[in-house]
Amino acid sequence: MPLNVPGLLVPIQLLWFPRVILPSLSVKDIRQLDFVALKNAGFRGAVFDKDNCLTIPHEDKLIPELQEAWTECRKVFGKGNVIVVSNSAGTQLDGGGIQAESVSYHLKVPVLNHNSFKPSYSCIQTIRHYFASLPNPIPDEQLVIVGDRLFTDMVVANRMRTWKGWRHLLETWKQKEQANTALGNGPLGVWTTGVWKKESMGMRWGEAKLLELVTKWSRPPLEEPKWDASRFTRQTPLPSKSPEKDRLSSMLRMLGFR
Repeated sequence: MPLNVPGLLVPIQLLWFPRVILPSLSVKDIRQLDFVALKNAGFRGAVFDKDNCLTIPHEDKLIPELQEAWTECRKVFGKGNVIVVSNSAGTQLDGGGIQAESVSYHLKVPVLNHNSFKPSYSCIQTIRHYFASLPNPIPDEQLVIVGDRLFTDMVVANRMRTWKGWRHLLETWKQKEQANTALGNGPLGVWTTGVWKKESMGMRWGEAKLLELVTKWSRPPLEEPKWDASRFTRQTPLPSKSPEKDRLSSMLRMLGFR
């Protein structure tokens, strides 16, 4: 598998924008998300990662335990307003788009075709183009980005807040008070912490440690959205069968995530 160069470059961006990896909220899996509350709050579309978020890694079928929540999500947001953006299906690794078609068939939502891996700016532009092309276009601030990786999914959400294209970037540079720190309105980044099948556990551990450091030592700019996470999560307990436990659990409790 080719190296995900955009993902590998994220630690460099952390030097001047450490909060680029911070989620807006975290949940064990999508069963804890209240999609009706999200819609009522003004969110109209959603972008989901695939592996360990909706499917077992390298499989195309929805994890059975997520069926009810996934059906609710698609019903609440509506046809075409929920998509899957994966770093496997729909990319250069997916010859002929065969996997994208299979995933779209099983999950009943479009799979975005993109030439560059998340969290690249090129991928972000492709996401924006898709939602802008809908009959009722959806802007960044009305999107929910859901995924299990900080260095890809959460970086996409935070970059969408800070980067509106090269023309906007040049204008932002002229405003010194907003340079590098202005967040403005943007997607709600939801980090799913459950691991259905162990994969890249060393990277996950490293991401969680960095999150701990960033949460402890970085100060949020005034423009950073302050979400009331309790509005968008279910208070009811999860079903008895949940993703396998991993080393992230205790660390997340220390950080105050649910």
